[in-house]
Amino acid sequence: MQKMIKGLKCNRYAVDFDTREIEQEHHDVVIIGSGIAGVYTALDISPEYDIAILTKQTIEISNSVLAQGGIAVSLDKKDSPELHFNDTISAGAGICNEESVWVLVNEAQKNIRQLCKYGVNFDQGSKGELALTREAAHSMNRIIHAGDTTGKEVCDKLISVVRTKKNVEIFERTFVIDILTEDEDDRCIGVLAYDEDKGAYKAYYSGVVICAAGGFGRLYRHTTNPEIATGDGLCMAYRAGAVLTDMEFVQFHPTVLHHPENESFLISEAVRGEGAILRNKYGRRFMPAYHEKAELAPRDIVTRAIFEEMKKTDSPEVYLDITFKEKKYLEARFPNIYRTCMSYGIDISKDMIPVAPAEHYCMGGIKTDIYGRTRIKGFYACGEAACTGIHGANRLASNSLLEGLVFGHKIGSEVSAILKDRSECDAGKPSVEVRGKTRTRGADISYKTPRKKLEDDHLSARATIRSLMTEKVGIIRSGESLASAMADITKLWEKYSGARHEGIDEVEVENKLLLAMIVTRAALMREESRGAHYRTDFNKTDDEKWKRNLDFIRDTDG
Repeated sequence: MQKMIKGLKCNRYAVDFDTREIEQEHHDVVIIGSGIAGVYTALDISPEYDIAILTKQTIEISNSVLAQGGIAVSLDKKDSPELHFNDTISAGAGICNEESVWVLVNEAQKNIRQLCKYGVNFDQGSKGELALTREAAHSMNRIIHAGDTTGKEVCDKLISVVRTKKNVEIFERTFVIDILTEDEDDRCIGVLAYDEDKGAYKAYYSGVVICAAGGFGRLYRHTTNPEIATGDGLCMAYRAGAVLTDMEFVQFHPTVLHHPENESFLISEAVRGEGAILRNKYGRRFMPAYHEKAELAPRDIVTRAIFEEMKKTDSPEVYLDITFKEKKYLEARFPNIYRTCMSYGIDISKDMIPVAPAEHYCMGGIKTDIYGRTRIKGFYACGEAACTGIHGANRLASNSLLEGLVFGHKIGSEVSAILKDRSECDAGKPSVEVRGKTRTRGADISYKTPRKKLEDDHLSARATIRSLMTEKVGIIRSGESLASAMADITKLWEKYSGARHEGIDEVEVENKLLLAMIVTRAALMREESRGAHYRTDFNKTDDEKWKRNLDFIRDTDG
């Protein structure tokens, strides 16, 4: 069941522009983002079509690259897609889209085989089979991996392949600001972007746009996400009229390195999968008191347990203990974690690892069907930017990379079929030019305005957003904390949404504020606790009233 909510009033476009006055390019397909979802989708589109990949920084920087644990797939003789389905549904706490989950688990194997054909080197067992490990809330060993840098291995291989494709052009340091649409039917005709190297706006026209721009971890003070994860893809989709759903469900990873020099380095769940134990500052193991599965309980439960234990012991951290494993084993199984911890003077074969929770993944996003289609014709979404309904209220470990692969493949097939019918999608040949008039204040902007240095008020706004979201819309929430956050964010929104933007720094701040308001409002509306959304004033799950999704759409009256 869904509940559609008229969302916040905001301008249709984030900046003033006129496509007649800026540089234009035409492509069959535009893909926003260069993580696993975006690059894999590009490889699955027929090579006869011209594809542009637009990425905010360099192509190597994405959330996907930082993924450590692996990819979930049922390969063991004792395992099955049905068991994988059941584990995913269980972790999702009652609001997964079962059709999407069935697609995920049934199409996993063929996409993993394709990765192997692209040259991805997953770890192997003694007989040459893919090695399998277990992570929290999985009933079987089904996580394939490449050491503890699975995301990087997959991304490196996919990027190396996509660079050889003559039909794919990569545009780095290109900040996509908004989706261009025809007003009369909201058909997507391309995107407006900002070329950071040229210091100029540019229109990329296309009949197909695929958003794989990632999540919004940078709304929080501590996150495993890179600097680019500011939710820009969700905001441009929302402004264009797409639906955002499940936005209240934000997953915090329970074990992130807690060190003065690094509070964003992930200590993979696979470490607990290999037997690591959580201990408090007194050296006592505490997880069995919180859940029967102890360290392998679902992520939201482990995260809240750590949060409570830190509060009980008045400590900013707990400790992950895997010292019972031999040094040689740890160096081979977790080489990146071992090296990184050693660089901070922590020998994980002898020392416990100081850890604390940090924001990791957003279950919500741009609402799509199983083919990645949104409510805007010609506009698709996949990866963390999308919400296919797979994760429900709490993502099952190692399903995210798989989701990007499975649904990237489905989008690739769908788009290839559509592009064959030029009457269905006249790709690269828009019938209209687009002008976006967003502000009434100030003079017309220059289209060659360089990205200016962040001013003090922008830095202050970013810091305020991170503090509010962490302290009031974080792991433990309440009606009081959420209402307080909403009031404070609204004041900032009224200030920034009324100012004319002269650079992408301002757009990023407004995007963060827009998402902060939507996440907070969704959390305030959901008067229950479910999965990653936990409220002290409604600490039980209420299926009768809240076994549903909250869908947000822009208030066009404004």
